[in-house]
Amino acid sequence: MNKFIVVDTPKNWAFLDGNIPVISSQDYIANPEYSKVKNVRIFNLCRNYSYQSKGYYVSLLAEARGHLAIPTTKNLVDLKSPKIVKIISEEFDELIQQNLKNIKSREFDLSVYFGQNVASKYKELSAMFFRHFQIPFIKVKFVYKHSWKIQSIKSISILDISEEHKPLAYQFARDFFSKKRYDTVRPSKAIYDLAILVQPNDPAPPSNPKALKKFVEIAEKNNFYVEIIGPKELSRLSSFDALLIRQSTEVNNEAYAFARKAQQENIAIVDYPDAILKCCNKVFMAEALENANIPAPKTRIVNHDNAKEILEDLKLPCILKAPDSTFSFGVKKAKTEEEYYTLVKSMLQESELIIAQEFCPSDFDWRIGILDGQPFYACKYYMAKGHWQIYNWNAKNKDDQDGNADVMAIEDVPKKIMETALNAGKIMGPGLLGIDIKEVNGKPLVIEINDNPNIDFGVEDRYYGDLVYSKIIEALLKRLEDK
Repeated sequence: MNKFIVVDTPKNWAFLDGNIPVISSQDYIANPEYSKVKNVRIFNLCRNYSYQSKGYYVSLLAEARGHLAIPTTKNLVDLKSPKIVKIISEEFDELIQQNLKNIKSREFDLSVYFGQNVASKYKELSAMFFRHFQIPFIKVKFVYKHSWKIQSIKSISILDISEEHKPLAYQFARDFFSKKRYDTVRPSKAIYDLAILVQPNDPAPPSNPKALKKFVEIAEKNNFYVEIIGPKELSRLSSFDALLIRQSTEVNNEAYAFARKAQQENIAIVDYPDAILKCCNKVFMAEALENANIPAPKTRIVNHDNAKEILEDLKLPCILKAPDSTFSFGVKKAKTEEEYYTLVKSMLQESELIIAQEFCPSDFDWRIGILDGQPFYACKYYMAKGHWQIYNWNAKNKDDQDGNADVMAIEDVPKKIMETALNAGKIMGPGLLGIDIKEVNGKPLVIEINDNPNIDFGVEDRYYGDLVYSKIIEALLKRLEDK
């Protein structure tokens, strides 16, 4: 992808000394050659973004030309919107109060330079503002009236930065544009930049190290330059063309923030934030499966008032699930009335609703991997040793934490299992999904739809090998080509 840094006065940005060309806003606006260039990312660093200014028109024309602009015109409009400012102030109130609690004055200005502040203690707060507005230099004014509130958010120019702040502000800019990928010779055939999001301390990573190595290897063969990034590198995402999420996904963790930002900036993704929202909430899933008439274990939604009624309906033992449970975390089995009511009371303290489901014992669960509506691997996950789930996180022996797996050709999957899996996948739309199905008395029952299913070397790839990884990389390529 072609990248350009657009500024009003290029000489003011000589300190960048990077690999991305710096051009003037006048040149980008007036030179017809730039309108002909395809596959372009524009970093708009103009001094003024006000309506009908050069800075405004750089982003507007970039979008009209099919170029990816940072910031977008939406970002520029949001900056001027009192409503947006109010929403951010309310949404991140806890973070704001925590960061500013030791300030003695009634006013405070936070200068944000490429998502950072000269004081490291404001790092998280600064990153939040950059995440929302994507504007390189902004000043956030806070006032204290019973609590800290945002009074205004304004873009500032490079000329407005104090002499005291300039060295670090310049360094933050260099850090933003001087990515690791430029530290080495980039493969000449690489066309796109791919970020693979990995959480180093993930308790249940969806891909093991050998699988990650395979993703990198196959992506590079498909003209990607690949970099594995971590959860604290959200500010870097804008410089990539595609994102592959390979960390555990939850609505409230970094994976969703990465997916949402990628969607906003038209970056190719596997997988979509919509899928994370839907799959991570078991209440949504229960309702959606029922409305689509897809067979599932008898499922009820438990609230503070109906626990007794639900118990009478389901009988014991039954399964209780937190709405955002995943990888068997937050999934409990109630064997007695006392255990049931204790678990319900405890779980309802964390959520207004939880899921109760009839217990359907089986030796294994089917897992059908689906990518954009098509199956691309199939396996059986057997229960962990001496346990009723495929994961037993309380097992003393690490080898006993999960069960074995059989992998097979898609055509060897029973027809009724495959049809059920494909129908369930349609609820969530396109993307990468893992459909978990129990077979009880010859009847398929969907127990889970996973938005970020495991792709582990030596497990899910055991039958189809590299093809499993290739399918996902090809899906990203198609998303890029369809833009």
